[in-house]
Amino acid sequence: MSNNLPTLKEIARQLNISVSTASRALHDHYSIGLRTKMQVHKLAHELNYEPNQAAISFKQKKTFVIGVILPSLSQGFFSSVVNGIEDVAYNKKYTVLICQSRDSEEREKHLVEAMKSNRVDGLLISISKNTTNYDHFELLKKYKIPVVYFDRVPKMPDIHFIATSLGPGMKEAIGLLVKRKRRLIAMINGPEKLPASQERLEAFIHGLRENNIDYDPSFVVTSDLSQEGTYQATQQLLNLEQRPTAIIAFNDYVAMDSIKYAKRSKVKVNKEISFVSFANEPICNYLDNPPIASVEQFPYQQGEKATEILLQLLERNSGEPEGAGVHTILLQSRLVIHDRE
Repeated sequence: MSNNLPTLKEIARQLNISVSTASRALHDHYSIGLRTKMQVHKLAHELNYEPNQAAISFKQKKTFVIGVILPSLSQGFFSSVVNGIEDVAYNKKYTVLICQSRDSEEREKHLVEAMKSNRVDGLLISISKNTTNYDHFELLKKYKIPVVYFDRVPKMPDIHFIATSLGPGMKEAIGLLVKRKRRLIAMINGPEKLPASQERLEAFIHGLRENNIDYDPSFVVTSDLSQEGTYQATQQLLNLEQRPTAIIAFNDYVAMDSIKYAKRSKVKVNKEISFVSFANEPICNYLDNPPIASVEQFPYQQGEKATEILLQLLERNSGEPEGAGVHTILLQSRLVIHDRE
């Protein structure tokens, strides 16, 4: 008994038909009669025939692989994004290749090059917190590799992206704090050069003004998003002559680190200082002292929509002009209250 894998040629030979006829029959082409289709499908099943994916990819000039580059899978937020990506990709018979930049610009550049070398059909990217140079992304245009950015989006013209508008959630957060008589509101922001940090700061200032609260620059500190960086940022706020009565944190992990430091400093969490965060990670439901509220940024939906956009781009007419049909989606954030007091 031969151990060789059955081929389309073998099916054609046994049925005394051409290879092209056998191929069209397997793909249920309208030009092939029902009887021939049934014979080809039956024999293919008996022989355990499987299509040569490499040959199909070569013919269609596609690998049916999309790449994903994101900061870290250890965060529940990005894990949820990946779930959305994989659900859409699986249904469209695409394989997903996932890599982590670990918030390193150099690592991110290397991964972009590796994805290009491995001939992925397209890329989904959330940039690292330290990325300030976008040349490696511009290079992808030269090779006509479509890219859709999600969540952390670079400030580049004519790019496809999906993100969450943080303004509505920030407005709700400040409104909740004011309603609870917390008017000395501080913020622990992320790295200053990160576009997401800039958006948070703008939304924060706007939200304060809408509630007739003066913006005090000393009430905004930054963290590099590490535990130590957040400890230092929290210490800076606690050392102010007039302590804040509320802290809005860059995300849930920053909030958790800040809460931990505050507790060590004998602060009565959510009594003396109330905490609000971003991302609404599921882990918040299991904490003894969670933030009183967190801004939902819809990670699963971001992954879903980003993949749908990318697959549309891959199916798009290759003759379409450069920059035509740029896809941009902004989901509206909303506040999820954990402590209803």
